[in-house]
Amino acid sequence: MTVSLLGAAAPGFDRPLEVLEACHGRIAKQCDTLDKLLAHLPEHGADAQAQQAARAVLTYFDTAAVHHHDDEERNLFPLLEQAGAPGACDLVETLTLEHDELALLWRRLRGDLQQIEAGTAATLDAATTHRFVAMNRAHLEFENTHVLPLARQLLGAAEIERLGRAMAARRGVAVWGWF
Repeated sequence: MTVSLLGAAAPGFDRPLEVLEACHGRIAKQCDTLDKLLAHLPEHGADAQAQQAARAVLTYFDTAAVHHHDDEERNLFPLLEQAGAPGACDLVETLTLEHDELALLWRRLRGDLQQIEAGTAATLDAATTHRFVAMNRAHLEFENTHVLPLARQLLGAAEIERLGRAMAARRGVAVWGWF
């Protein structure tokens, strides 16, 4: 476990399932920011607060969220399938399709957020935003209550280490004792 600059303990890549769960918490916070931004814009427009919020959401979903989906699709999901859990292939297919739909919704929101960040527009498509937020929340809840517990049950130390190494490498992070 490492300590962030904010003082909160953050799991290290030696505990990759906890890293994934922590990412879920950060995605949920970005969804909260989107909800607040949607409520803020009609009254305040693309003021400094709106621009800062849009920038934070853009930064997160353009980088960390992409890594997160790659962690799952390229590393975690194949490990679950290899472990031979009943229904794992169907589960992985469903979650991957949800990732694809979330990516499509993100592409639709991204342009609006870029304009808000630049201060050139003050509208965010409400239907797309609500769909993106609701789908993310349902997806995260399912992964937290079903996928991560399944992974904890099925994966051994070697698979956990392989997952952690892949996640760290994706981010260009050297993990002491591993590399």
